[in-house]
Amino acid sequence: MPVWLDVLRLLHVAGVAVLFGTGAGIAFFMVIAHRTRNPVLIAHVAGTVVIADTLFTATAVVLQPITGYLLAREIGWSLSEGWIVISLLLYVLTGLFWLPVVAIQISLRNLARAAAAGNETLPPAYFLLYRIWFACGFPAFFAVIGILWLMLAKPSFDLF
Repeated sequence: MPVWLDVLRLLHVAGVAVLFGTGAGIAFFMVIAHRTRNPVLIAHVAGTVVIADTLFTATAVVLQPITGYLLAREIGWSLSEGWIVISLLLYVLTGLFWLPVVAIQISLRNLARAAAAGNETLPPAYFLLYRIWFACGFPAFFAVIGILWLMLAKPSFDLF
């Protein structure tokens, strides 16, 4: 097996680890910060979360389909194989939840910054957005778990 194929596989697996790890880390730190109800702390953590999502998650989101396509092509897997099709559908589902979450995280950061600057409590809009953000995390998390399982198990089933 050529070394570049091993490097490609490593990049693809590292991308999955970044998506899963960054997502889980972001969720953990946002939930812990939120529980304090401290606008200064929340503003700081949410600011860091927005940067992490931009640097790590967005980069992995772009590279995953590229490395996945190249791996499939080089290994000889058809993109119409059932486990690949389901993985791609779950990837799109994850993205449909992730994109609004990024926008919500920016809003949460901005609302917390405004409350901190005015020495005020968090506004009701913050709590509504937080609940939406929290709810969006579950389908995205389970979709990524599904993708990981499909990548590892590569179950054989036909969709077409």
